[in-house]
Amino acid sequence: MKVIWVLLVVTAAAYLWLRLFRNRHDWQLAARTGLSAMLLFTALGHFMFTAGMSRMIPDPVPGKVFLVILTGILEIAAAVGLQVKKTRQLTARLLLVFFVLILPANIHAALTHLNLYTAEANGPGPEYLWIRIPEQVFYFAWVYFSAIWRPRSAPAGC
Repeated sequence: MKVIWVLLVVTAAAYLWLRLFRNRHDWQLAARTGLSAMLLFTALGHFMFTAGMSRMIPDPVPGKVFLVILTGILEIAAAVGLQVKKTRQLTARLLLVFFVLILPANIHAALTHLNLYTAEANGPGPEYLWIRIPEQVFYFAWVYFSAIWRPRSAPAGC
C-alpha cells in the first residue's frame, strides 16, 4: 500500500503546485509526476530488496537477480520517459506491457506467502490478490489517463 500512497500524495502535491505557482489546471501532468515518483520508489525496492524480489519470480525462470536489477533500471527509465514529450506515448505503452508481465510474479509471491522485504515465506497469502489485482488494474488506468489519453481539446503530443 506504500506504493499507491506515493502515487496519490505526489500527484496531489504536484497538482497543488501547478495550480498555486503555475496557474495551471493539468491533472495529466500531475498524474504523470505521481506515476514517475511511484516508479522511482518501486525501482528503489529492486535494489534494496533484491533477494525477496528475485523470489517473486517462479523457479523455471533463469537469471532472477539480473531480471530484478534490470526491471529496476527499466522503472527508472520509464519514470524519466513519462516526463519527456517525445517518449511519453511509447513509454506509457511499454509500461502497460510491463504491468501485465509482472502480474504473474505478484501472483506467485502471494501464492507462496512471500515477504519481499525479508525473502521469507511469512508474507500475505492468496487473499492479498483481492487487493493486488484490482490495484494493478488501477495502475493500468492511471498510465492510460496520464500519458496516453488526450482530451478532445488537447493538441497531439500533449
